[in-house]
Amino acid sequence: MNLTLYFKKFFNSSQASGIILIFCVLISLIIANSSAAEGFQFFLDKKIGTHIFELEYPVSIWINDGLMAVFFLLVGLEIKRELVEGELSSFKNASLPIFAAVGGMLVPASIYAVLNLGTKYGNGWGIPMATDIAFSLAIVSMLGKKIPNSIKIFLAALAIVDDLGAILVIAIFYTEQIHWVYLLLSFGVTALLFLLNLLKVTKIIFYIIPGLFLWYFLHHSGIHATIAGVLLAFSIPTNASTVEISPLEKLEHKLHFPVNFLIMPIFALTNTNITFNNEMVAGLTSALSLGIILGLILGKLIGINLFSLIAIKLKISSLPQNTSWTHMLGVGFLAGIGFTMSIFIALLSFKEQIEIQDKAKFAILIASFLSAILGYLILSVSSKNQIVEEEY
Repeated sequence: MNLTLYFKKFFNSSQASGIILIFCVLISLIIANSSAAEGFQFFLDKKIGTHIFELEYPVSIWINDGLMAVFFLLVGLEIKRELVEGELSSFKNASLPIFAAVGGMLVPASIYAVLNLGTKYGNGWGIPMATDIAFSLAIVSMLGKKIPNSIKIFLAALAIVDDLGAILVIAIFYTEQIHWVYLLLSFGVTALLFLLNLLKVTKIIFYIIPGLFLWYFLHHSGIHATIAGVLLAFSIPTNASTVEISPLEKLEHKLHFPVNFLIMPIFALTNTNITFNNEMVAGLTSALSLGIILGLILGKLIGINLFSLIAIKLKISSLPQNTSWTHMLGVGFLAGIGFTMSIFIALLSFKEQIEIQDKAKFAILIASFLSAILGYLILSVSSKNQIVEEEY
């Protein structure tokens, strides 16, 4: 009985998903650097699905484009709820993540571009722009109630805007071909979803079915299909009442467990399989690696906080409730966890250049690890300082 209660408490804990995620990262790294690496990669590359409607993809694509669309759906639901009735319901609070995200994309890209100007690595300027929303939220969740909820919501909103920006960059600069028919069909389905909202349709199934078509059309258009999750989330009806449970809140509640304890661990397990070699370590002093590491660690920190400061000084935005600039510094570092989206852009930047891809992957891993540690430590210290101030 005690064991059952322990596990129930563990899985209800906001820290549990973060602990499981980090454990999966370690397992994935161990597999990638063992004799099982080849077999694991063979499994990820194995195509499953059906030729009908061109729905046969490798396992890795089903995870990164399929399962992660569900993750983005959940995060999108949380953001919309906060926009309607929570921390982001005022313009000053809602605008800050947008300014922060823009700064967090422009400054890292600029640092990389300056360091790699005129080199063979110049095309990788988009690599340090991205924030890995899954891993950054996992780290912040490990702090539990030590930090204000407003800072978690701010990070989630910032990361979503950041990811939308990264998807836009990929679509414009790194996508070889956009299939306009599928893109127009995506616009049509999106319009239908918002029309259902205007008509006050409340049954979730009437949103999920068009949402599946939206994912299919976006995937075939050449644009990263995970954006379908965000678009679907923003079409789900909600209300400003804290008493009446809306369709959005019902769906959000149902998705929490499968996303936190199934989708995110699978994502971590399949996306951290980086095999180390000596060339990776030697390449850390190259312009490529320095551009990525400095872009993600310092670029994100400076860009997010500088643009946030400008927005606040101009009285356009305000700091999230119960937060300080120390919290913002912690968020700036956590946003430097580029990881999956950064690796994805690296693969697009240096197609068929395996050696450069490996160097980029290792630099992303180092930068993401250091960003996670620094962000976690700063937010931990800020929470202790806040407790001390409250005691006095």
